[in-house]
Amino acid sequence: MFINDLKAEVIRAVDLQERSLIQLSRKIHDHPEMSFQEEKAAAWLSDYLQDGGFLLERGIAGLPTAFRATYGQGEPRIALLAEYDALPGMGHACGHNLIAAAAVGAGMAGKLIVDSFGGSLVVLGTPGEESFGGKIDMVEKGIFDDVDVVMMVHPATRNATKIQALACSSLDINFWGRASHAAACPQRGINALEALILSFNSINSLRQHIDEGARIHGIITSGGEAPNIVPAHSAASFMVRARDDVYLEELKMMVLNCFRGASQATGARLEYGWGDKSYSAMKNNPAMANLFQRNLESLGRSIEISAPLFVGSTDMGNVSQAVPSIHPCIAIAPDEISLHTPEFASATDSEEGYKGMMDAARLMAMTAADIFGDPEILREIKREFSHS
Repeated sequence: MFINDLKAEVIRAVDLQERSLIQLSRKIHDHPEMSFQEEKAAAWLSDYLQDGGFLLERGIAGLPTAFRATYGQGEPRIALLAEYDALPGMGHACGHNLIAAAAVGAGMAGKLIVDSFGGSLVVLGTPGEESFGGKIDMVEKGIFDDVDVVMMVHPATRNATKIQALACSSLDINFWGRASHAAACPQRGINALEALILSFNSINSLRQHIDEGARIHGIITSGGEAPNIVPAHSAASFMVRARDDVYLEELKMMVLNCFRGASQATGARLEYGWGDKSYSAMKNNPAMANLFQRNLESLGRSIEISAPLFVGSTDMGNVSQAVPSIHPCIAIAPDEISLHTPEFASATDSEEGYKGMMDAARLMAMTAADIFGDPEILREIKREFSHS
């Protein structure tokens, strides 16, 4: 009974922040900043928490726009994650403005929980999710080493307590050939663009023989200077994704062989480089997801699908491999609207978007109350994590 009363109090504490959270989210939405350039958003969020009594550390893990805000001391230690970078050309078409405001709103309301049970509540500002995987750096620098559980909530077109996020690596390709007049003496040229086209065709053939759920996609970033010149250089950027980290490594070699074969066939010299970071697959924690679902249903929302919601790839996958985590989703737009579109960017600054943001804050605070309030729940979360 005490937990239910406490949940009612934290819901009220979230509700009292509604106007401030909407203003904060709208400011971030109206001033989109690219990965690792989120100076305004990081300052607004961390100032909000510091003014609310959190101890602030800025520029953690060597990332100038990352921060850690802590309330309380000792264990358990629950972390809520804020994302706040935008997409090039589309602004907040992934809803990070809502994610950020929900996290700080839940953190402020969660002070009531810490005051009741002890322990620590941490809000982590995690920059660069869209492009460079800031959370990967934070995992490697030990930011999550003393954290017991991690939560964040992402806006989407459906409510979901579990997500499927694929392991992912990026690949940059350059082919170097030899220029020549395309009509007068094409035989003297080595066509770097043809090498790239052959590579695309090989990858299209490879798709018939890869595991279900794997993805390979890319774009040509350079294809020549003029149609009457045999292209001496071509370039492309690719992403390779798989259901788990082990198969990702196998798939990367299969994809690379497509480019190597095209190099041999055309005589164009291949240069390639894998990205410095790889995104890991998401490891959902069932015990935490079940807690979150019960709280979600208590707010009148329902889960339309039982299978994990597919979201592509996220650096939250790397966090989930290191510490028990959930990355649930809250519906803010119709199912026919896709993330990373102008339509979804509009939804993240709408009445429905802010309803989702407020519910996300309530749900994280309620789930934190469950975990703080019953040590056996945390033990079960950790058991599931160690055996999965």
